[in-house]
Amino acid sequence: MSGILVNQPFIETARLQLRPPRPADAEALWTLTSDPRVARATRSIPHPLPEGAVDAFIARSAHPERTEDAWIMDGSRSDLPEVAGVVALTPMDRAQSEIAYWVAPDLWNTGLASEAVGALLEANPQDCATVFASVFQDNPISARVLTNAGFAYIGDAEALCAARGGAVPTWTYLRRMR
Repeated sequence: MSGILVNQPFIETARLQLRPPRPADAEALWTLTSDPRVARATRSIPHPLPEGAVDAFIARSAHPERTEDAWIMDGSRSDLPEVAGVVALTPMDRAQSEIAYWVAPDLWNTGLASEAVGALLEANPQDCATVFASVFQDNPISARVLTNAGFAYIGDAEALCAARGGAVPTWTYLRRMR
């Protein structure tokens, strides 16, 4: 890993607190990531979800030598679920990072992804010059989250999807931060 990860800040939005994952999140994370709709929308969540996957994610998230910073979208102060989704930044070299996110299916089309992505970009906790993102081409709503956050489309690609068992066409986006 080329980027340097620091202690993650807590980031407040109108409805959410973005905070690091903690062991108490395990049951909610298990329930949500076991949903095939969530897994199929991400590159890394397999379906069915293997035993221990959530505990491993939480442990990796807290490890000082982790390879990404992950935040829980905690909506508990706004009468939303304590675990409404996850947003993560993975550092790359040359002050670049990649952002990824997912939201609980019951909260799709509520603006939570846009709120979390926008707040994380505004905070820019990894001091990125550039942030990349990709979404599966069969998920245009997620693409809209990116364009609404100031990302520009830069091309088509493919990415492996653990839940789908192979490569899936993607749209790739970039946002310059400075």
